[in-house]
Amino acid sequence: MNQPQVGSVPVRVHVFISGRVQGVGYRFSTQDMAVLLKINGWVRNLRDGRVEAVFEGSQEKVDEMLRWCRKGPPAANVIDLEVSYEPPEGLARFEMIRSR
Repeated sequence: MNQPQVGSVPVRVHVFISGRVQGVGYRFSTQDMAVLLKINGWVRNLRDGRVEAVFEGSQEKVDEMLRWCRKGPPAANVIDLEVSYEPPEGLARFEMIRSR
Protein backbone atom coordinates (compact mmCIF):
# COMPACT_ATOMS: atom_id res chain seq x y z
CA MET A 1 0.00 0.00 0.00
CA ASN A 2 1.51 3.32 -1.03
CA GLN A 3 0.81 5.94 1.60
CA PRO A 4 0.85 9.61 0.58
CA GLN A 5 3.14 12.14 2.23
CA VAL A 6 2.01 13.66 5.52
CA GLY A 7 0.97 17.30 5.18
CA SER A 8 -1.91 19.53 4.23
CA VAL A 9 -2.45 17.86 0.86
CA PRO A 10 -5.78 16.01 1.00
CA VAL A 11 -5.76 12.23 0.96
CA ARG A 12 -8.55 9.74 0.23
CA VAL A 13 -9.00 6.28 1.69
CA HIS A 14 -11.54 3.63 0.70
CA VAL A 15 -12.36 1.39 3.65
CA PHE A 16 -14.22 -1.89 4.15
CA ILE A 17 -15.03 -2.72 7.78
CA SER A 18 -15.87 -6.30 8.77
CA GLY A 19 -17.29 -7.78 11.97
CA ARG A 20 -20.42 -6.89 13.93
CA VAL A 21 -20.80 -3.50 12.25
CA GLN A 22 -24.43 -3.46 11.10
CA GLY A 23 -27.35 -2.87 13.45
CA VAL A 24 -25.06 -1.31 16.08
CA GLY A 25 -25.07 2.35 14.96
CA TYR A 26 -21.75 2.08 13.12
CA ARG A 27 -22.78 4.26 10.15
CA PHE A 28 -24.35 6.96 12.33
CA SER A 29 -21.32 7.05 14.63
CA THR A 30 -18.98 7.14 11.62
CA GLN A 31 -20.85 10.13 10.23
CA ASP A 32 -20.73 11.91 13.61
CA MET A 33 -16.97 11.32 13.93
CA ALA A 34 -16.27 12.39 10.35
CA VAL A 35 -18.21 15.64 10.83
CA LEU A 36 -16.36 16.25 14.11
CA LEU A 37 -13.00 15.73 12.36
CA LYS A 38 -14.10 17.80 9.33
CA ILE A 39 -13.62 14.86 6.97
CA ASN A 40 -15.62 14.55 3.74
CA GLY A 41 -16.82 11.32 2.18
CA TRP A 42 -19.55 8.78 2.70
CA VAL A 43 -20.52 5.57 4.52
CA ARG A 44 -22.95 2.75 3.71
CA ASN A 45 -23.89 -0.81 4.64
CA LEU A 46 -23.16 -3.61 2.19
CA ARG A 47 -25.37 -6.67 1.69
CA ASP A 48 -22.54 -8.96 2.83
CA GLY A 49 -22.62 -7.47 6.36
CA ARG A 50 -19.65 -5.12 5.95
CA VAL A 51 -19.63 -1.34 6.09
CA GLU A 52 -17.96 0.59 3.26
CA ALA A 53 -16.69 4.15 3.63
CA VAL A 54 -14.61 6.78 1.88
CA PHE A 55 -12.78 9.49 3.82
CA GLU A 56 -11.13 12.60 2.37
CA GLY A 57 -9.15 15.09 4.41
CA SER A 58 -5.70 15.79 5.79
CA GLN A 59 -3.50 12.76 6.44
CA GLU A 60 -3.63 13.50 10.17
CA LYS A 61 -7.45 13.62 10.32
CA VAL A 62 -7.88 10.59 8.05
CA ASP A 63 -5.44 8.61 10.24
CA GLU A 64 -7.47 9.61 13.30
CA MET A 65 -10.66 8.46 11.54
CA LEU A 66 -9.06 5.11 10.68
CA ARG A 67 -8.01 4.61 14.32
CA TRP A 68 -11.63 5.24 15.33
CA CYS A 69 -12.90 2.80 12.65
CA ARG A 70 -10.80 -0.01 14.15
CA LYS A 71 -12.96 0.24 17.30
CA GLY A 72 -16.23 1.80 16.14
CA PRO A 73 -19.12 2.52 18.51
CA PRO A 74 -19.44 0.58 21.80
CA ALA A 75 -21.78 -2.16 20.45
CA ALA A 76 -19.58 -2.90 17.41
CA ASN A 77 -16.99 -5.66 17.17
CA VAL A 78 -14.59 -4.80 14.35
CA ILE A 79 -12.69 -7.84 13.05
CA ASP A 80 -10.98 -6.41 9.96
CA LEU A 81 -10.34 -3.08 8.27
CA GLU A 82 -9.29 -3.08 4.60
CA VAL A 83 -7.81 0.29 3.60
CA SER A 84 -6.72 1.45 0.17
CA TYR A 85 -5.54 4.90 -0.88
CA GLU A 86 -7.10 6.55 -3.94
CA PRO A 87 -6.75 9.94 -5.63
CA PRO A 88 -8.95 12.53 -3.82
CA GLU A 89 -12.11 13.60 -5.64
CA GLY A 90 -12.68 16.81 -3.67
CA LEU A 91 -15.89 15.71 -1.96
CA ALA A 92 -17.75 18.61 -0.33
CA ARG A 93 -19.39 16.93 2.71
CA PHE A 94 -19.86 13.66 4.55
CA GLU A 95 -23.03 11.67 3.96
CA MET A 96 -24.66 8.36 4.68
CA ILE A 97 -25.74 6.76 1.41
CA ARG A 98 -28.14 3.97 0.61
CA SER A 99 -26.98 0.40 1.08
CA ARG A 100 -26.11 -1.61 -1.97
